[in-house]
Amino acid sequence: MDRRGLLALLAGSVVAGLTACSSEGTKAAPKGSTSAKNGSGETKKTSTDGRKKMFGPPKGIVKAPLPRGTLYALPGKGDNIALTVDDGIDEAVVAGYARLARDTGMRLTFFCNGINPSWTMHKDLLRPLIDSGQCIIANHTWSHPSLVGLSSAGVVDQVQRNETFLRNTYGVTGRPFLRPPFGYFNDVLDNQLADLGYPAVTMWLGSLSDATVISPARIMFHARQWFLPQHLVIGHANHPAVMHDYGKLVDLIKERHLQPVHLGDVFQLT
Repeated sequence: MDRRGLLALLAGSVVAGLTACSSEGTKAAPKGSTSAKNGSGETKKTSTDGRKKMFGPPKGIVKAPLPRGTLYALPGKGDNIALTVDDGIDEAVVAGYARLARDTGMRLTFFCNGINPSWTMHKDLLRPLIDSGQCIIANHTWSHPSLVGLSSAGVVDQVQRNETFLRNTYGVTGRPFLRPPFGYFNDVLDNQLADLGYPAVTMWLGSLSDATVISPARIMFHARQWFLPQHLVIGHANHPAVMHDYGKLVDLIKERHLQPVHLGDVFQLT
């Protein structure tokens, strides 16, 4: 697919995402994908309308054992990149990221706050991506408080309430990945989270810096700074500026010959 075609495709996704703010996510039925053999016998991914996906599943990865401790980057050497998406305050941006993944093959890790209605509103758009293994959804607590400021019982409530939401809504566990809100953690919290089934406290090595309102140009400035091999990059589904950059983010990943992965692609989960 050339850049003009991709931008047209993603522009349509943005419009659809904005429309989804005032309508149920179930009304936008996800497009599936099919596999077809090319002349050399290889299988290529295409969407149901015939467009070739920009990205496929990673190949040749030897999964690393899941460490107990704090994750800042992807394990080993390679050309992988993990874009992770936090919070979900803006329903349109959650839908936009889901459509970006669906239409391009992008692999994403979502860190969900279940209190945000976007994760319920767009479950029918997101769940096929999760069921197929293209994306995973992990725990970011129920309502995004600083966990280091809570009692032990408060931490349990935030983590388990969100875990219950993920199971009831998506049929999956958020374990073993949890990202503490604001990136606040300490040794006591690490140990408690490990006891709750979250040994991998997931931080980041680079950010789009879009938790608050910034311009699309500023988001791309940070993307160019941090979209590098083996980087774990944090973005947020909180404000619509990033929706203007979807095509540029895809272009940057392709130009740098990076392979999008999610955390389950690179770590042993059992």
